[in-house]
Formats: sequence, structure tokens, C-alpha cells
Amino acid sequence: MALSDLLYPENPKRRQELIHLHRELLDCMSMNFHATNELAGVLNAHLGCTITHIRMRENSTVKENCDIIIQAMREIQCQLQKIDSDLKEKLEPVLYQKLYDIKEPELEKIAIAHKVFSIVLGEVTSTAGMVAIKLLSSNLITLTVCKLLSLLAQIGASVLGGISITILGLGIEMILHAILGAVERSQLLAAVLSYEEHLAEFKEASEKYQRAIREVTSLVKDQVE
Repeated sequence: MALSDLLYPENPKRRQELIHLHRELLDCMSMNFHATNELAGVLNAHLGCTITHIRMRENSTVKENCDIIIQAMREIQCQLQKIDSDLKEKLEPVLYQKLYDIKEPELEKIAIAHKVFSIVLGEVTSTAGMVAIKLLSSNLITLTVCKLLSLLAQIGASVLGGISITILGLGIEMILHAILGAVERSQLLAAVLSYEEHLAEFKEASEKYQRAIREVTSLVKDQVE
């Protein structure tokens, strides 16, 4: 009898659920790596940032890959905070407040931001002000990044966070063997159920994060075209 049959004698479908969870998680993580690199590229190209691109490490664990994204997102947050500080320092208080006033016309905000970047960075692209306003005056990016950071930390700390992502190619039995090295059999089902809940939240937060970044990158592409 297979190990997975011993673990889940009452529900054969459970044998497939664990590997399905991992596949969904890795798909989400892969898309988040891509989206994060897209945002980093926009910041580097238009706002004078020097954010390093990231890549998934196939020989590392889920947690280690979560940590890579977390570090990149925190670097982006720091860069955005620095940009905001530059704007606050260079602008009169009234003009700075206009950047965050939802009643103010967006074109005026863009013009104000672009003028500041021209002073701070010298020569800047025509989309610099537009990108800055989209990232700073809207809390969409801020909220989605904060939510995703929290969920990545939770997933990394979970039982399955210690599993290497390459183990997927070794089959279900090897995954279960690896997990059993980290948790008692009696706790495995509860751990998987908890993991399912984290993944559902993670997928939703990932979609919002990727959609927010697409809005920014679409602006840039439209300007180029």
C-alpha cells in the first residue's frame, strides 16, 4: 500500500490534493516574481531607482523563495518612500498636499511630480510624473503589497514552507515523505487544511497585486506607443 493510502485511507482524493496545492502556490509565486520585476523595471527606467531583478531558485525551498519576493517588495517600498520624501522636501506644503488630494485633477498632479523629478534627477522621461502619481497617490499598490508581504511570511512559516520546490518533479510520495519529516502524521491533515486557507488568500492577493502593476505598466506602454 502506498504511503499516501496509509495517510488518507478514508479519502483517496487527498493523495492528489497536496501536490495540487504546491502547483498552485508555485504558479502564483512565479507570476508574482514576474510582476515584481515589471514594477522594478518601471521604477528603474523612469524614477531613477536601482532595484535588482529577482528570479525563482529551483533548488531552494518555498520559504526561501518567499523571502526573495519579500526582500524585493520591501526594497520597492523603501524606494517609493524615498520618492515621496523627495517630493515632500522639494514642494511647498500646499503643492505636496495636492498630490494626495483626490479632488485635484490628475494631469496637474503629474505635471507637479514631473517638475520635481526633473530637478531631483535631471533629465527624466515624460512618463516619470505619471508613474509616480499612479504609485504614490493611489493606495492600491501600498495595500496590495502589505497584504502580500503578510501572506508570504505566513506561507514561508507554514509546514510546507520548508519543502524544496524541485520536489514536485519527484512525485507525491516523495513530497509526503518530506512533509512527514517536519510534522507528525496526526497533524498533517490539519496542516494541509490550514495551508489551503493560506493559499486561497494568497491567490486573491496575488491577483490584486499583479492587476495593480499591470495598470502602471500599461500607462508606460501607452505612452511609448
